[in-house]
Amino acid sequence: VQLVESGGGLVQPGGSLRLSCAASGFTFSTYAMGWFRQAPGKEREFVAALNWHGSSTDYADSVKGRFTISRDNAKNTVFLQMNSLKPEDTAVYYCATRYYSPDRKATSYNYWGQGTQVTVSS
Repeated sequence: VQLVESGGGLVQPGGSLRLSCAASGFTFSTYAMGWFRQAPGKEREFVAALNWHGSSTDYADSVKGRFTISRDNAKNTVFLQMNSLKPEDTAVYYCATRYYSPDRKATSYNYWGQGTQVTVSS
């Protein structure tokens, strides 16, 4: 199993970024996908997740209305569109996968990517 994130970078407050996570080595269309983030000195926290079909999504309150999670099962890829970014969104963002249903607990995910850095600063 391999998960590879991309799309991170430096952006000004109010800006947007789109993260991608390319998956391989498992039947992507039957697995839930999640995005988590970890800022320096803080614990890893839930950001967003969606089920295998993409019909059910869940968001942390801190990103609801600004971030959108989606997936393309034909391309084995999950996305995180991040709009109206704030300095407090600065973190390393990780994608993760678990079978079938999404979950907010990081410990329930079986596989993780290496992370991509997002920095929101003027």
